[in-house]
Formats: sequence, C-alpha cells, structure tokens
Amino acid sequence: MANSTKSQTKVVGTTIDAMVKEGKALATIWKQTNSLKDTTKASGFDTRLGKLLQQLKASSPVDSGQISRQTLTTHGVHIIDRRRRSEALWFVENEVECRDFIAKSKKGFTSLTALQASMRKAKQAEADAMADKALEGIPVVETRVPTKVEPSNVGQKPVNKQVVFDKLVKVCDANGIDILELAEMIIDHSTAPTVTKVAA
Repeated sequence: MANSTKSQTKVVGTTIDAMVKEGKALATIWKQTNSLKDTTKASGFDTRLGKLLQQLKASSPVDSGQISRQTLTTHGVHIIDRRRRSEALWFVENEVECRDFIAKSKKGFTSLTALQASMRKAKQAEADAMADKALEGIPVVETRVPTKVEPSNVGQKPVNKQVVFDKLVKVCDANGIDILELAEMIIDHSTAPTVTKVAA
C-alpha cells in the first residue's frame, strides 16, 4: 500500500503541476513585491514570473506565440497585471543584457518599466551617435538658393562620387536601410519625366 502511494506522488509531481503550483504562489505574492533589486534576483518575483511565462509561451501553439487566457487562468497568473507579466517576460528574455545594464548604471531603477525606458533611451542615443558618426564628412545640402555663390576650400576635402558612395553605404548600414531599395529610388528619381508647363 505504501508503494502505491509513493508512485501516485511521483505522477502528481509532473512539470505541469509544478508550473501550476508556481503560478498560484506568484499570484498570491505579486502585490507585495516592489523592490526591483529583490524581484530580479534568481529567486525574485519578476525572474520567477518571467521564467514561468517563458515556459508557457514555449508550449503555446507555434503560429500565435501568445499565451491563452485559459492557460493563464489554469496557472493562476491571470490576476497579475498584464503589463507586469509582459515586463517580467521581457526581463527574462533579455536577462543578460538587462543585468549588464543595471550593473553599469550609476543610478538604481525602481521598476522594470523604468529599466525598459532607460535601456530604450540608451539604444536610441547609441543609434543616433552611430548615424552622426556615419554622416561626418558628408556636406550638408542647403534647401534655399544662395543669392551669391562664393566657393570656399577652407577645411574642405574634395568630394567625388566614391566619397559620397562610401558615406552613403555607412549611413545605410548604421540605420538599417536597404541600399538596393535606395538605389531603385535613385534610378526612379533620375528617370522620372520632367513636367514642363506650356504657355497658352
């Protein structure tokens, strides 16, 4: 009799049961957790929640990649705020980058929302800096027509087609622009017929 009880215990202790138990445990404590330092520890709330959601997402149908409401309810995490679930999943999916960013940051973060915003801002600043660096040396074309053109060679390097091309390639690479699409646009622009007004 004792042996049959042990075997039943093993069957109940499946991965699904463990995930349901974890989900329900998280549902009971989610409103009590506020310190990002604590919630992102290995056993912290956001790390645990993110890992559970990652498992649920991996077991969801491939075509959607979404976790169904029924699955969230079954695992007891449906009562946790949707944004908090989303942030916890994002944190776990980008854990290495997030931990590195937190470690390098001089100021602390109060929430995953603040961490996400700060990381997004840093990425944008990095992309802008790369674009600026790529644009260095490309002369700025004025839109207004100057009344008098005075050539100046002070501090200017001679610009030829190759220099323009090299700079253009760098700008495209830095901004993720497909250079072939840009080439098609240039061809379309150069072959477009010019409309001239005929005097009546």
